[in-house]
Amino acid sequence: MKALRNYIDKIKPNFQKGAKFGMFHSTFDAFETFLFVPNKVTTKGSHIRDFVDMKRTMTVVITALIPTLLFGMWNVGYQHSLMIGENWTLWQNFWFGFLKVLPLLIVSYGVGLGIEFAFAQSRGHEVNEGFLVTGILIPLVLPVGVPLWMVAIATAFSVIIGKEVFGGTGMNVFNPALLARAFLFFAYPSHMSGDNVWVAGLAHGAKAVDGFSGATPLSNAASYHIDSIPSTYDMFMGYIPGSIGETSKLAILIGAAILLITGIGSWRIMLSVVIGGLSAGFLFNILSVNPYMDVPAWQHLIMGGFAFGAVFMATDPVTAAQTNKGKWIFGFLVGFMALLVRVLNPAYPEGMMLSILLMNAFAPLIDHYVVQANIKKRLKRAQKVAQ
Repeated sequence: MKALRNYIDKIKPNFQKGAKFGMFHSTFDAFETFLFVPNKVTTKGSHIRDFVDMKRTMTVVITALIPTLLFGMWNVGYQHSLMIGENWTLWQNFWFGFLKVLPLLIVSYGVGLGIEFAFAQSRGHEVNEGFLVTGILIPLVLPVGVPLWMVAIATAFSVIIGKEVFGGTGMNVFNPALLARAFLFFAYPSHMSGDNVWVAGLAHGAKAVDGFSGATPLSNAASYHIDSIPSTYDMFMGYIPGSIGETSKLAILIGAAILLITGIGSWRIMLSVVIGGLSAGFLFNILSVNPYMDVPAWQHLIMGGFAFGAVFMATDPVTAAQTNKGKWIFGFLVGFMALLVRVLNPAYPEGMMLSILLMNAFAPLIDHYVVQANIKKRLKRAQKVAQ
């Protein structure tokens, strides 16, 4: 590493502004900060010095996502082996899934980072590390059967329309990964819904053995086939069809623990999302108008993308509420709205994506009213003291 550091320092003057390759300053800076911790220090004024910067934050989030990614790769192979009626080994399942998921990751990072670098170069800005997380989130929220060219278009849409038009990382209103999924869902619904898109073989027209359908727990519940919903153990462990990173609740809980221990994820939002989901679930259990409403409230937490959205999507520090009280309101409404869409909308059995995007739009308004209420409260207190 010392030799690499010396080489970087040797060629660095050529990429400074005004030098021979000054026009590529942003690109060089991005690669340097990717390899080494930035050596910038404050020179004047008062500053809060902290070891947590954007690079370290993104690294922690990616680390928290690794368990879901690895399990997702294994589950892709496992579901395929079930489809063809074979009993593959752990390594065979993982290798098959690895070869299916890796191209999705390459396309997501290639297209997204390419656009990020292009915008940074054109503006003369530094390349932000924000897409390092978005690049892995996009494949994790998609079915394994989605074509690569669709992933490329959706990634470009999420970066350009979801981020850059608002000013780049930290200025976006909507979660970019969910925006990519929403784009694909409404533009190419046949590749994002149904029973065939969640299993690699079925997505490419292969025939399954008798008894294998590829249906997810949510699709069974939406069609009132409550008896066909997998066992609690299978849904918790993740031995079910679904989006690549959303099936294993155990892997998601491991990621949640990493985010909470490091202080990166908001426990207020995670907890309030669960409370909101349980509230809606208990309300449906009381009403019990159709068989879907009879599904136990707690079971909704381990179905579909509810857990993944609560841990990795709703807690996005840019698009979520910023105030502590606002986080409780934001999270509760995300969980409540997710089940409203899931249970009451027969055309769309999963509501987590739409509820988070909807509340992303209302997050600034929630914070505004929380701040205004606090200002009024302090003014009344000051008036009483003055009297």
